[in-house]
Amino acid sequence: MSEPLQLLDGILVLDMSQFLSGPFTALRLLDLGARVIKIERPDGGDLCRRLYLSDTEIGGDSTLFHAINRGKQSFAADYKNPDDLETVKALIARADVLVQNFRPGVINRLGLDYEAVRKINPRLVYASITGYGELGPWVQRPGQDLLAQARSGLMWLNGDDGQGPVPFGLAIADLLAGNAVVQGILAALVR
Repeated sequence: MSEPLQLLDGILVLDMSQFLSGPFTALRLLDLGARVIKIERPDGGDLCRRLYLSDTEIGGDSTLFHAINRGKQSFAADYKNPDDLETVKALIARADVLVQNFRPGVINRLGLDYEAVRKINPRLVYASITGYGELGPWVQRPGQDLLAQARSGLMWLNGDDGQGPVPFGLAIADLLAGNAVVQGILAALVR
């Protein structure tokens, strides 16, 4: 029996994200057959490696990290180190998709914003995930799942009558954001 055809076979994705929405996006692309290289900080990697929902870990990292980063290759890079930055740019030149969820302004300071990266690789699909976009009065506010649930009114719809707002047991805003980004990436790849 032959293996099923993987829709994104031959597609290289650089995952420059942390926590859930970005890594979940890259995981969905991996599940469709893409090769995913997760670029992490050399001083401990993705912060999710130490974010525990239980006391269970695998190889010193949280099970949450493994659940949303399974099957990815990992590469440590210090964006402030010129040699590491050049290596990241070399990966960008070969990549088909880049996913990042840095706070607004950080990616610009690193010189890896869309306009800069487009000069390295004009065919790259560049996916940027932020809490409140890149313009407007809320740009610098933290964008986290619980805040999105609260701001949207979703928490008010959850729970029992007479109870205050109750967050969902899952990071629903992050997961929905990740799915929406996957849909956009797939549309851009088709285009």
